[in-house]
Amino acid sequence: MDLNWDDIRVFLAVARAESLSGAAQRLRLDPATAGRRIARLEQAMGAPLFGKSPQGYALTEAGQRLLSHAERAESAMVEGAEALSGRSGGLSGQIRVGAPDGCANYLLPQVCRDIATANPDLDIQIVALPRVVNLSRREADIAVAVSAPVAGRLVVQKITDYRLSLAGARDYLRGHAPIRGVADLGGHRIVGYIPDMIFDRELDYLSEIGVERVQLASNSVAVQVQCVRQGGGLGILHDFALPFAPGVRRVLPDEVRLTRSFYLLRHADDRRLERLNRFASALADGLRAEVARLEAIAAA
Repeated sequence: MDLNWDDIRVFLAVARAESLSGAAQRLRLDPATAGRRIARLEQAMGAPLFGKSPQGYALTEAGQRLLSHAERAESAMVEGAEALSGRSGGLSGQIRVGAPDGCANYLLPQVCRDIATANPDLDIQIVALPRVVNLSRREADIAVAVSAPVAGRLVVQKITDYRLSLAGARDYLRGHAPIRGVADLGGHRIVGYIPDMIFDRELDYLSEIGVERVQLASNSVAVQVQCVRQGGGLGILHDFALPFAPGVRRVLPDEVRLTRSFYLLRHADDRRLERLNRFASALADGLRAEVARLEAIAAA
């Protein structure tokens, strides 16, 4: 069987994007060219690899069998290129990092700035998503998550713990009833997540303190921080975000104190890629240091 590596690349892109147009955009190809490549590969394999529908391209049973082999071949090609390049210095190429928007807004810009400064030939892309990043579809090369997945072919590494506190703007607190305990929260406007858009149980902060109604809600951490900062109400905010919200202070710091963790996720097929190993190490070290730095500022 004579297989063309370029056709395999297109197959992987279509499998991940679940559409010809999405794959073509990622590979900078014309969709018609991508379609011809898939047709050629299906002819070589002697079986249809995708089921086509108005919803997109879904892998057939034959496509599912080919996918794992194609991903291993992709990893081997990247590993071989790294070995032949003989690079022992800085990182290069492009690496895409996926993260929930709290991490993406308040931690990754500083951490990735430092990595990029140390590696001038490296392009870093930050993908902020209000959901779990799908590494199997290659939405990113590496991801930060707020819980450790128990399924999927992933390498999971705990990065660090971080803390969250109940917080409010000083102007809001001066103009509303005093808060002496959790029981007093019933008389205050609450800022938080849209309940049916909480994509990870670790983000269901308010239920832990018995709050049922959220009067100002968003699926974005950054929007929640701004709502609190503008006097919209009280919210559970990351301590590492507080230095970016002047005028906001912690409320009931001894009574309302939550701890969560960040995890670094990678596709299992990438564990032997030295380039990603080095980037993952720098990213984890940088996140640990930045969380500690910003939390120290918030505490002060």
